[in-house]
Order: sequence, then C-alpha cells, then structure tokens
Amino acid sequence: MIFDERWKSYYQERLGGAEEVLRSVLQDGNRIFIGTGCAEPQHLVRTFISILPQYQDLEIVQNLSMGRLPEDWSELHKHGRLRTFFVGPQVRTAVNLGFSDYIPMYFSSIPGLFREEGSWGLDVCLLQVSPPDKHGFCSLGIGVDFGKAAIEMGKTLVAQVNPLMPRAFGDTFVHVSQLHHFVEHEEPLIEFTTRERSAVAERIAKYVSSLVEDGSTLQIGFGRIAGSVLRYLDHKQDLGIHTEALTDAHLYLVRKGAVTGRKKNVHQGKIIASCCVGSKELFDFVHNNPEVELYPIDYVNDRRLISQNDQMVSINSALEIDLTGQVCADSIGHRVYSGIGGHVDFMHGASRSRKGKSIIVLPSTSSDGRRSRIVSHLTDGAGVVSSRSTVSYVVTEFGIAYLHGKTIRERALALINVAHPKFRERLLTESKNLRYVYQDQILPPIYEPLYPGQWETHQVFAGGVPVFFRPIKPTDERPLQEFFYSLPDLDIYYRFLSAMKVFPHRNTQSMVNIDYEHEMAIVGVTGEIGNETIIALGRYILDQKTNMAEVDFAVRAAYQRKGIGSFLLRSLCEVAKSKGISGLTAYVLAANRKMLAVFNKVGYVIHTSLEEGIYEIEFHFDEPADV
Repeated sequence: MIFDERWKSYYQERLGGAEEVLRSVLQDGNRIFIGTGCAEPQHLVRTFISILPQYQDLEIVQNLSMGRLPEDWSELHKHGRLRTFFVGPQVRTAVNLGFSDYIPMYFSSIPGLFREEGSWGLDVCLLQVSPPDKHGFCSLGIGVDFGKAAIEMGKTLVAQVNPLMPRAFGDTFVHVSQLHHFVEHEEPLIEFTTRERSAVAERIAKYVSSLVEDGSTLQIGFGRIAGSVLRYLDHKQDLGIHTEALTDAHLYLVRKGAVTGRKKNVHQGKIIASCCVGSKELFDFVHNNPEVELYPIDYVNDRRLISQNDQMVSINSALEIDLTGQVCADSIGHRVYSGIGGHVDFMHGASRSRKGKSIIVLPSTSSDGRRSRIVSHLTDGAGVVSSRSTVSYVVTEFGIAYLHGKTIRERALALINVAHPKFRERLLTESKNLRYVYQDQILPPIYEPLYPGQWETHQVFAGGVPVFFRPIKPTDERPLQEFFYSLPDLDIYYRFLSAMKVFPHRNTQSMVNIDYEHEMAIVGVTGEIGNETIIALGRYILDQKTNMAEVDFAVRAAYQRKGIGSFLLRSLCEVAKSKGISGLTAYVLAANRKMLAVFNKVGYVIHTSLEEGIYEIEFHFDEPADV
C-alpha cells in the first residue's frame, strides 16, 4: 500500500471516464463481478450494458440486482450470461426463461467460492466506494457483503467514486492503492422501500412479537412482513441487531429506543450488518456513525459467531412448508423466485444460541388465496432450503406452530391449525392418508377463523408466580393429558364427579378442539411459547336452549391458594358475557369447600340447591352481588 502522499498521484493516473476505462479492461470471455443491492455502481453498470453487445461470452456475477441490469436478456444473453446468487424481481424473468442462471448457495460460502483456485477467478470487478480520505482510504459504505472478497481476488478492480456513498465503520475500508481504476460519478444511491402494510403482515407481526423477549439479538430480512415484525417490537427493551441487511425498519426500532445492544455477547452496543437496503434516511444514519459496523458476509453470517449471542432470534420468510417441517424458501415449484441467502446460516446460528429461536414467517396462502402455503408435501420441483430439524417456530396470520422436538404427528397438527381455515380439512385428510395423524383425529369447528387472542393475558400471583392465560389450542392435547395426570385423585374426583384414572386421546382431543363460540376453555400456562406446562384449566359449554353455560375449573396442587381459580372464573365470565350468554352453572361436591368459596367471590348473586351431596350453582350476569 501507498501510505504517503503518493497515493494521490496514483489515483489521478488511474482516473478516467466509464466507457474509456471499461473498454481498456474488458476482453471476450471475462468474468465480471458487479457490486450488490443498493450499493450497485449504477453509472458503471449502465455504461457496461451499453457496450456489452460488442463482446462475446462474458459472464456477469452479481448477488442481488436492484438497479441498472435490464430485465430483458433475450438478446443480451448472446453476449453475456448473468449468474446470480439471489433471484430478485430484476432478473426473475430472465432466470426462469433460461437466459440467466441461478446459483443456490449459502451467502456465507460465496466469498470462499471466489477464493477457490482455478474455478472462480474474477477478471473484472465493478464496485462503488466513497471518495478517499486524507490517508487514501475509501469506504465500501453500504455494500461490504461480497465486496471485500471481490477486492481480495479480483484481477482488475474498477471503482465508481461517489460522494454520496456513506463512510461506514467496521471492515469497510479499502486503500486507493488496492484498486486499479477510478471513475468519479455522483448520483443518488439506489433506494428500496417496502410496500404499504397489510392486515396479514400485521397479524403475523403480532404473533412474532410474543416470541421476542427483551434483550434478544435480531436477524431478519427485508420486505413487508419483516418491516411489520420490526415495527411491532418497538415496546421491547435492549434489543440487539446482528443481521445480513440493515433496513429502515431497523432504524425505526433504533429511534424508538428499543435497540441498545447492551445484552449482546459479541460487538456489544454495536449494530452489525453486511449491507444496507433502504432509503437515503438510512444511509445518512449509517454515515460516520460508530454505532453501526458493517462487515463482509462470511463474517456476519458465520454460524459460530451468530450463536455466541444469547437469545439470538432469526426470523426468515418462506414460500412453502410441508407438514413435517421442510421449508422451501427459494422457488415456487420449478420456478425460482428468490434465493437461499443467509436463511440457513442464521437459523443454525440461532438454534445453537443459548435461548435462541429460529422462526419462519409466511402468509397462510398464496397472494391470490387459491393455494395453501402449508402443504402435505412440497410442490413438485420445490427445493428444501431448511430441513425438518432446523425450524423451531412457524408463524402465519393464524397463529404460532412450535415444531422443535415434536413428532411428525404433533408437527402436522400444529401446522394444520395455523393454515388457512378453508384448507384445514383437506390437509387433515391428506395427513391421515400419509399416516401422519390419528385416523380419528378431529379439528375444531370454525366459527371464529382467527384464534381469539384477545383473551390472552399475563398475571402475577402471590409469591411472584407469573402465569400466562390463553384460550386452549388443538396442540394442547398432550399438555392437557399431563395436566390431568398431575392432579391428585381427590382433585380429579372433585373435577369430574367420578374417579377417572385415564385420559385417552379420544377424550382429550374433543376438549382441545373447540369452536370458541359455544365452548370456551382457558388454560393457565408456564414456560416458553410452544413448550408450555398447563397449571390450570377453566372451561364452559353452552346449553343453547337455556343460554346458560356449565363451567368447571381445576388448578395444580402446587399453584392452589394463590387466586388462580378465582381469576380463571372471572375470565370465563368476561368471555361468556361478550358472547351474549346469560350466566353460568356448575355442579360442585358439597365437600369441595375450596371451589364453593371461589364461586361465592365471583361477584354475582349465587343460587344454589343441594341434592345427594352435590350443589347445583347458578348465577346470572344481570344479577351482580351487593358490594
């Protein structure tokens, strides 16, 4: 490197116009690398495309085109063939018509491909950098990702020097003496903005927010769902960011004060990314900001590095998922739609992180609503990007399916119950044909297609015991069995007015597959979402003739005498009133003084009658007790 003032003369000697420089370095058969995404050197690319027809057998390598490469390669492919690691809108048509090529690879592996001797030599690299500082260092700015490896391995490096390129901290700097040609051209950087919010994206975001705890470190892609998810996290505290692409939605979280990075184990207090995909506002934020550091893709996406952050949360989208948990994220059947990207790198890293979570998000149907994205088997031609063993959570607008450590039967049921309601019966039939589920398996009747999450609530009881209350779900069958088997024989007798000893599938599945309209069950749970323990259950069943509902409830012995039973009963009263139910009835053994006491504190006038040692209790919501 030239560290003294000689770099200035070196720079001036190699400064020229775009066409002049490109004609001096291009030869037939060259492999040309072009900088990625919003960092694409647009002026160089426009010039290159204009002279491309004068060359033969060129190979153009780029990761994600968002700028000046044409969509129509029907004529250009005769002179140069594009090879891309990610199929975005700009090249999707060309790839699927066979005019361009898609290379399915983990992003973290691409720099290693460039370094392989003899197979992937880069003849010419077209990059964009900031102007050199007084020491002769330029910054790759918002596009470090593959640029560093290209600089390391490229034979001829051509840099568009743009004053509007931010100077970013991290491993972004390259000395003038490392480059070979310079073209000065100022122009606005490519900006990327997501479409307006959608109701589906908002529902998915709400569910994902329940999985992200304070102090988590986040990786998430870009797009409508990703933006909605990040906006839904603005109430969280001490979040960290270690992600492939930094976006405007991340910036929103930063400005809301939700991002501090204090709990990160690696690069504490720093926002770590490999590139920026967003607006000028984001680029201005990154410029000379020591809070943000950008590094090459093989560093940012290193699974071992990712896993060193506790509570690492990886959130990635998918195009399709089968009932066993196989994820397709890069194609719709044989038609390539996007790419593998850093999807798998981050999911594996998050899975190995202490208290980490890997989350797949997807709408339940295709955009026209005609096809379920949750399927019994992947579409012919679809590729498996993530295997069955990698995914922890799958989130659609209909809820959360927890797959980690679950059997194929449990996975199939969980995924069917977050599929769109109009496809659930078909998926159940297909899963029975595949012997994934019990042949007598049922699904809840659909009166309210969306799981009634409005009845979810957190409560802390005597002794600082936190309990999460929510409507029961079809996936609660095994936890409900475990709950019943945990109850002492006497509690079972009080609860069922009989000495039941077993709680088989045929009984418990009808208790978890309810319509939430004529029957409601609220469970109190502890533990993380998807891996919860039921410690309390309250339920009612409506008698439509009388418009009264029969209620009962039970609490594990270790959690009794804390007010949990009373809270359950009051919660069921609120749900029943909202449904227009007149009141509740119950049958209680005269010896069950604890349950009788709960009813006497419910806040309504209690009517009782005693027959053969059993109290029939009844109260109406229009008869509040005198205070």
